[in-house]
Amino acid sequence: MIIGSCKLKLRLYSPSSLKEKRMILKSLIERLKNRFNISIAEVSDNDLWQIATIGIAIVSKDRVYADEVINKIINFIDSFDAVEIIDYDIEML
Repeated sequence: MIIGSCKLKLRLYSPSSLKEKRMILKSLIERLKNRFNISIAEVSDNDLWQIATIGIAIVSKDRVYADEVINKIINFIDSFDAVEIIDYDIEML
């Protein structure tokens, strides 16, 4: 069993409040859950309205598959207009 995890630090340009930040993140998180069947949550920077850190986890029997899914997720987030990826860290257990 392989557990792939990724921690992404994101910059959000459009929100001017925490409420707007939550709306953008909720939309992104729901799209990712539905498209990739992953576990995902905001894990840090909860009180900052232009920065968000999300954690993603996937369980697979194949390391290559888990790596491919995480890379597809990163590409999907990168194409999302409302956010920019500042940094990310990938781990395979």
